[in-house]
Amino acid sequence: MGTECSLRGSLALTLNIVAFTCALSAVTTSFWCEGTRKVVKPFCTGPVTTRQSYCIRFNSSNINDSRLVQYIWESGEEKFLMRKFHTGIFFSCEQAADMNGFNCRDFKDIAPDHEKGVLWLCITAECLYLILLFTGGVLMWLELCPCLSIMNKLKLNAFAAMFTALSGLLGMVAHMMFTTAFQLAVAMGPEDWRPKTWDYSWSYILAWGSFATCMASAVTALNRYTKTIVEFKYKRRNIEKKLRIKQKLLEMDLQEQMWDMYLTAVPASREGNAGHLDLPVNGHNPSTGAAYVVGLDSMTEPQGEAYC
Repeated sequence: MGTECSLRGSLALTLNIVAFTCALSAVTTSFWCEGTRKVVKPFCTGPVTTRQSYCIRFNSSNINDSRLVQYIWESGEEKFLMRKFHTGIFFSCEQAADMNGFNCRDFKDIAPDHEKGVLWLCITAECLYLILLFTGGVLMWLELCPCLSIMNKLKLNAFAAMFTALSGLLGMVAHMMFTTAFQLAVAMGPEDWRPKTWDYSWSYILAWGSFATCMASAVTALNRYTKTIVEFKYKRRNIEKKLRIKQKLLEMDLQEQMWDMYLTAVPASREGNAGHLDLPVNGHNPSTGAAYVVGLDSMTEPQGEAYC
């Protein structure tokens, strides 16, 4: 039992650590959603002799000369650029104008003003999720300490399971709130940010993987607590049953000892037969059938050397 409980405790702690690592990685990264934005190419600046894919080039570099006719080579969809972007809970990053690197800004500046409350609830729930998950992991680690008694370990196990399960529920709510906030930003956000195509990315998968691992850790810890309580109750019932049986045996032995004392106290000569004593059967003398009556004086009167 001890080895099995230790393995269950180690498994629950391992799952908790994995869940906390995945959750922390998901919250601190900005790859919950990613996609592309369709933007108009900016005009090329400076002397440009070759055609660029990320900006619009005039036929002449001297754009200030009004005597020259300026025209561009791009037409139709060539005037637009597909920039990649990725978004997290705290930041949204988009490719720079020259397609090298990313420019980031706060996601709360992108969310609609009347829907920022959903984003703040999401951030609060994510922080509580991490705090409660970390607390559950610490309690599971303390539970594995060999210096604690069984009852203290059971208490720690119960609190660890409760904190871990509660953190999982908060994490689920937080993930759903971010999904709502992002979809509202896509529909009603600023024009210079709205994506053309988007999908969920690896941080979003990490977040839901953390939730699944967190709930598995809570179930493992709760299963260990329940199994230990059931085993204790089963052993207690067995012990109580054995004690009741032992008590009944002691009572039966006491009755037999009282009967032996009675037989010893009554001399065989009073029955008229020194070597034979008729014992009562259902309150009657088996030899005559008459009612068997024993006087109190015969039980209390000392006889010979029996009380010496």
